[in-house]
Amino acid sequence: MDKRGAHIDHVDRSIIEQLQRDGRVPYTRLGAAVGLSEAAVRQRVQRLMDAGLMQVVAVTNPMSHGKRRMAMIGVRAEGPTDDIAKTLQAMDNVDYLVVTAGTFDLMCEAVVEDDLALLDLTNRIRSVPGVRSTETFIYLDLVKQTFTWGAH
Repeated sequence: MDKRGAHIDHVDRSIIEQLQRDGRVPYTRLGAAVGLSEAAVRQRVQRLMDAGLMQVVAVTNPMSHGKRRMAMIGVRAEGPTDDIAKTLQAMDNVDYLVVTAGTFDLMCEAVVEDDLALLDLTNRIRSVPGVRSTETFIYLDLVKQTFTWGAH
C-alpha cells in the first residue's frame, strides 16, 4: 500500500516499468506486455493516475531549448517550512522542490535563461519571510537524468 491507501500489485509495477521505458506505448502493446487486455490495462493506468501514484509526461533537456542555466538551491529556514514551501512552489522557475533534513531545510531546482535570471530568482528566494540563507549549486552539465525509480 502507498501512503494514500492505494494498492500496487506486481501488474501495476509492470505497467509502470513499461511506461517508464516508453510513455507512448499503445494500450494494446502494453496489455500484451503485462498479460492484460487493452481495456483492463487502460483501466489500471487510469486508476494509477487518478490515485496520484503515476503520471505520464514528456521530459526534455532544458539546455536544448533556450534555458542556459540550471542550479540546485539549498534553503535554510527559521521556523516552520510550510509557508516558505508554498511561496517557493509558486515561483515559475522553480521546477523541483523538496523539504529535506540535514544542512538545508528545502532544496529547489531552478531552470532559467541565464545568470541574471538566476540572480533574480535567488534574490526573490532570499526575500521570502523565514528564509535565513541560501546556497546555490550551479549545474555545469546534465550527465544523467532518469525517472525509473518507484516501480520496484
